Formats: sequence, C-alpha cells, structure tokens
Amino acid sequence: MAPPDTLRRLNLDSLLQQQCGGYAQVRIAQILFVGNAVTKERVLRAELDIREGDTLAAADVARRLERNRRRLFNLQLFNQVNLQLACRNGELIVLYGVQERWYTFPVPIFSFADRNFRSWLDRPDRWRRLDYGVHVVRTNFRGRNEQLYGNLQLGFNRKYELFYVRPGLGRHRLGFSAGASLYQARAVDYTTRRDSLKAYRADNEFPIQRWYLTGGLRWRRTVQRLTTLELYYYQERITDSVRRLNPEYFLNATRRSYVDVVLSRTLNQRNTFAYPLTGSFLQASLTQRVFFSSPSPPITTALLTYARYFSLGHGFYYSAGAEGRLRLSRRLAYADSRALGYRQALVRGYDAYVVDGRHYGVLRQGLSLRVFDAGRLNLPVLNDPRLDRIPLVLYANVFTDAGFVAERSVPVPNRLPNELLASAGIGLHLVTYYDRVFTLEYTRTIHGFGGLFARTEFPF
Repeated sequence: MAPPDTLRRLNLDSLLQQQCGGYAQVRIAQILFVGNAVTKERVLRAELDIREGDTLAAADVARRLERNRRRLFNLQLFNQVNLQLACRNGELIVLYGVQERWYTFPVPIFSFADRNFRSWLDRPDRWRRLDYGVHVVRTNFRGRNEQLYGNLQLGFNRKYELFYVRPGLGRHRLGFSAGASLYQARAVDYTTRRDSLKAYRADNEFPIQRWYLTGGLRWRRTVQRLTTLELYYYQERITDSVRRLNPEYFLNATRRSYVDVVLSRTLNQRNTFAYPLTGSFLQASLTQRVFFSSPSPPITTALLTYARYFSLGHGFYYSAGAEGRLRLSRRLAYADSRALGYRQALVRGYDAYVVDGRHYGVLRQGLSLRVFDAGRLNLPVLNDPRLDRIPLVLYANVFTDAGFVAERSVPVPNRLPNELLASAGIGLHLVTYYDRVFTLEYTRTIHGFGGLFARTEFPF
C-alpha cells in the first residue's frame, strides 16, 4: 500500500504527455465516479475544487487531481480512492473509483470507568469500575455523509446518548447537529491530592448526574474547512456528601445549570486524518459559559491547537504541534479547573496524574520511520470487499513532550501546577483500516517516573 501522501504525478504527467502532448491547457470534459453504491454523487462533487468545463494548465493537472483524490479519501467514507484519466484532443475525462466502507457499527462497550488503564489499575475497587453496553454508529446515513450515533451504557457509569450530524452540502454548505445525553455515575472524583484524583463512591445512589441538550450550525467549505456554532444546555447535580467532602466542587452548591456557546474553526490540511504524515492542522475555539443557578461567575475559554507534519524522505517523517488554553473567570469551581491529564490533553508519561489550573500549554514533537508496510492483507474468508483487505503499516517513533499549567492558587499537596512537565520516549504505531491507530510507547519524565503505555489514537 503506498503511503497516503504519495503523489502519483509521474504516471499522470506521462499519460497526459502521451495522449495530449502539445496542449498547454486541457479542458475537463467529464468527471465520473464508480463504486459509490451508497454514497450520493453530489456528496462527492461537493468536495471537489474542479468542475466539468474548467480549463487547467497541463502542468497543473496532476497536482490538482491528486489533491481532489485526497479530499475524497479524507471524507473517511472509503477504504480506497483511485484516480484514472483519459485525454483526447485536449479534452480530459477524470474517473474516481471508490471502495466504500462498512457504515453501520454496533460496537460492544466493555471499558474501564477511568481516564486510562493506568488510573483504573490504581483503584482498589477496579473490578467493580467497569462499563458495558453498546455503541451504535451509522456513518454515511442515507448516503449523504450524515452521522447518527448513540450509546446505551450500563455498569459502573450509565450513559444514554443520541446524536445526529448533517454536514453542509450544496451552494451554502450549511449543516446542523443535534443531540442529547444523560450521564449517571456511582463514583465521582471530588478533589485532587498530590496530583492524583480522590474518588467518593456510593452503592445506593449516583453521587453525580449530568444531562445536556445540544444543537448547532455547521458551515463546511470542504472536508478540510469547517466552522461551527454550537449551543449546549447543561444541568448537573451532586449529592450533599460530595459537597461536604469538597465545598468548592460546585462552589458550595449541589445543583447548577448553564449554557455553553461554542464558536470553532478548523483548517485541516493533513494528507490523511487518521495518521497524518504531511500537511498542517489548525483549530481554534472560543467558549462562553453562563450560569443560571449557581454562584459561579461566567467563564470564557479560548483554545488553540496547531500541528505541522513533514516528509523527510526515505520513510522518515517529522511532526510538531502545540496546544494552549486560556480560561478567564473571577472564580472557578473545582469541576471547571481541569487542565492536563484528563481526556482532553496530556503530557505523555504523566498518565497516572492530573494537573488542575486555569491555563495550560503543551508542546509535542516526534520523528517516525516507516519500518513495515504489508500493503493490503487479503482475508478472503470474510468474503466482503469492505472488510477482506486490511492495510497494515508499522511506524517506529521517538518523541518529546513538554507542558505547563498556570494557576494562581494551588492546594499544598499538589506540586505539578506551575511547574515544567516534560518527557521523552519511544514507541510503535500500528495503522490499519477504518482509521484505527494502535500505539505502544515507553516514556520517561523529568520527574523520574514513566512506564509502558498503550493507546488507541494518533498521539497528536
């Protein structure tokens, strides 16, 4: 399997020279699609920046067609997107052949009721802290790249969710999203001591409950450019026992309701979204939180993420990225002071710890070498073209991370806020189909601890 960022310009340029040599410009006569049995053709055409009737410089054709092939691939609707063309008398016929994925996934839920495996392993009641249920995803719903997904999760933590996302198509590219969620937990991490979470558990009640409704607008120029404006309405409740253990959890309240208004902009120029090797990624968001029934003052949060990816040749790739957050408020409840080590952001190697605070910054860089490429493994026993050919690529990786959390007032037992966090490590990254990435990394930190960590996502 050729790496997703490989340009096929040589073959295309040679073909154009053979079939339409002598033409400085060519005209696109037809754009055809094959293999899209489910996906509507207008969904594919909406991603292209070329149209029938366009005139292109012959020297620019290969680059433009390959760029559009990548856009179709990054819709994450297909296992493969191939490109063919024919040219006669300066007239170009372009053919994109796609292999559609399996779009309905009922995935069993059997997971740890903690931030990661390491934190679950440290719990004395770990075998009672398990979640189970089913997560159902329907991508490419109605063949229009819509997403419909829901959760039915029981066990230690209960979660009932249903969400729908419609991307923007057509002239105005305006889509929308909507959803609802109910979460109930048998335990709540009520405070942080020595940079570790302390939990309160109740067998006969839920110490914390949360439900929310969401709706929003999505302006999607292409798969690479997305602007969203979303509204969330939350209601949260903790028991009196949690409030007594930590009055600052909700600022001496047991209930609160609030609205989040979130404006975000994403510019995703990565060659492939699952395991990027070249290109760039930029995402910025601004959130305003207003409370209705809480002593908490309003909170303004700005978040910025940026990453660049470079091909160094001979199978080597380099990546560097940064993430930063500013959170402005006169006073923060404990529940709103989460920074590093939670599900949002992490300095690798500090998995067993959390760092609370208003503001944070993280820098990451890594050097990868493609050490194994099996192409596409044939599994004819599956007897389904969407499943019987598995891409398999293995990368060796060395990396360094650094982070810092800024907080004016830090409880005495916690030592990681306002202190440099840094780590280095080596790892193996396995990339396979349906955008699955599995990593195994060994990391050491400047604070003298670390270990072996397994993850199921691209590091950044």
